[in-house]
Amino acid sequence: MITALIPARGGSKSIPRKNIVDVGGFPLISYSIAACKLSKNIDRIVVSTEDEEIATIAEKFGAEVPFMRPAELSQDDSTDVGFLKHFFNNINVGDVALIRPTTPLREPKVLDKVIECYFGTRERITGLRTVNEINENPYKVYKIYNNACKGFFKDFEGHGDYTNLPRQTFPKAYIGNGRIDIIKKETVLQGSTYGDMIYPYICDKTIDIDSFYDLKMARIMIQDNDELLKFLRRQKNEQN
Repeated sequence: MITALIPARGGSKSIPRKNIVDVGGFPLISYSIAACKLSKNIDRIVVSTEDEEIATIAEKFGAEVPFMRPAELSQDDSTDVGFLKHFFNNINVGDVALIRPTTPLREPKVLDKVIECYFGTRERITGLRTVNEINENPYKVYKIYNNACKGFFKDFEGHGDYTNLPRQTFPKAYIGNGRIDIIKKETVLQGSTYGDMIYPYICDKTIDIDSFYDLKMARIMIQDNDELLKFLRRQKNEQN
C-alpha cells in the first residue's frame, strides 16, 4: 500500500482556478481523488495546496489536507522538489504516488498495476514515471544556430541533415504522461524529483489539461469513464 499525494495549487495562468474547474458536473480534482479511492493499493490520499477553497473541496471528496503549503512553494516557477520536500517534512512516509489533478482520466486498475510494478523494482530505481511513445521524434527537430538549422544531437553527425532520415532510423522517444509517478523520499532529499534511475512504465497516452482546448476534450471524454463518474455520483447522493 502507498500514500497518494495530489499537488493542487490555486494559481493557474492557462485556465483560472484550473484544479477545481467544472468537468462533467464535478471539480477537476475530484476525479483524481476518486481514482485513488478506487485503487486497491492506495490507503491514504493527501492534497498539498496553499488554497483554502481547494482544501475544502478536497476534503469534501475524501482527501486529507493535514497542512497548508506555503505560498512561496506555490508560484508559477516553483519546482516539484520544493513542495515535495515540504510534504516529506510533514508526513512520515518514504514513498508516495504523485497524482496530478490535471490528468483526470485514470483507470484505478492501472494505478494498481503501476504500484505493484514499483514495489517489484523499488530497490533498483530512484523513481518511476508512466510514459507513452510520441510520434514527434526529437531527432526530427531543429535549433537555429548562426541563422541555420542544426540538429540537437550528435549521434548521427556525418550523415548531413540527419533529421531527414526515416523515422525508423531513430530510437523510440517517450514522454511522461502524468498518469501516476512514484516518488522516493530519499531521492527528493538529495535534491531531485525522480533521480537518475527512473523506471519507465509504458502505457497509453492520456489527456493532460493545459489549455481550454484540453479542457473541452476532457469534458467530452470524461463521459466515457463510467467508473469514476458513477463513484462520484454515488458519493454525492450519499452526502445529500
